[in-house]
Amino acid sequence: MADTVSFASFGGRCEGLLAVPAAGHGPGVVLIQEWWGLVPHIDEVADRLAAAGFVVVAPDFYRGEATTEPDEAAKLMLGLKVRQAAEDIAGAAEYLLTRDEVDGDRVGVVGFCMGGGLALLGPTAYRHIDCASAFYPAMPWPDYSPDWSRYRGKVAMVHLAEHDSPDTAPAVERYAVEITRAGGEAIVESYPGTQHAFFNDHRPEVYDAAASELAWTRTLDMFRARLGGSAA
Repeated sequence: MADTVSFASFGGRCEGLLAVPAAGHGPGVVLIQEWWGLVPHIDEVADRLAAAGFVVVAPDFYRGEATTEPDEAAKLMLGLKVRQAAEDIAGAAEYLLTRDEVDGDRVGVVGFCMGGGLALLGPTAYRHIDCASAFYPAMPWPDYSPDWSRYRGKVAMVHLAEHDSPDTAPAVERYAVEITRAGGEAIVESYPGTQHAFFNDHRPEVYDAAASELAWTRTLDMFRARLGGSAA
């Protein structure tokens, strides 16, 4: 079960969830919520990452607000400022690197939907964020314009749901070109037959167990290759 922690961000404090492996240490990962907020599903994903050997912080971008209603979630997402989100991600990563439980001097970031778009932002927001895994990313903010040049030597992995591809694939392809041009690596994986949010097992109408497991395995393999650690 994740604990609540607090770290400096955006001229104030940001709270988040902290999950630590049973071994008591491991590489650090920032976990980014969907548009619902820090709902139980994200808590469970934090525990899954910890069980896989990672020390995890999930920042609370909405400062205590969460919802199960799509209209309210859309309002919360569209009200989020990209600059604040970038500082929350950087603050969470910096906080991880101050903790004795965290191995190494680099961290990864993973996010879903809204969090997928913000995960791609992560390596541009803080120099010690080395890699990002973005599940079916959404980038709905007018001021979403990461400095892709900061991806030099870093890696982005994107997991595209087939249902999303007509809307999101062109943007992801442009980002992949920019990341590669900057000297980074962009890996784009597609999952045939999948719906948006196929990883979310709290939503049986879209959950795809096989695609979820494959995307999860690819994410953990990337984190272990980039950050260290071993299969738990």
